[in-house]
Amino acid sequence: MKLETMPAMEISQAEARLPRWMLALTVMTTTVALAVGFPVFAGGFVLGAALGLLNYFWLHQAVDSLMGARRDRPPWLVVAKFVLRYPLAFGGAYLIYRTGWVSLPGLFAGLFVPAGGILVEAVLQIGEGLRNG
Repeated sequence: MKLETMPAMEISQAEARLPRWMLALTVMTTTVALAVGFPVFAGGFVLGAALGLLNYFWLHQAVDSLMGARRDRPPWLVVAKFVLRYPLAFGGAYLIYRTGWVSLPGLFAGLFVPAGGILVEAVLQIGEGLRNG
């Protein structure tokens, strides 16, 4: 069995599509939640999705910085963002839990938006591979 790899151009195109899938999932889920009468869930979902996207972009920036590093240490701002990702997310979740401003389950569902975007892209890549395979 021969293992085929994706050309670098296709990987960068898939990587560029990921934020669009994440945004589309956020808009669709928020719209459905509002349409069926769950505005508090929708608010939590949007906040969770925003934190999830921020986490995704900061992690992406850290990986790019580390992979392309030409010096001994990565920039301090990249390290700070990498270290602050989880305390920021947990602090936001705790604040929401204590105040009840938005739905905590909605917040946690929104945090999975990046995983949903990756899943959509993976399904499309598998379909493309089967069509061209």
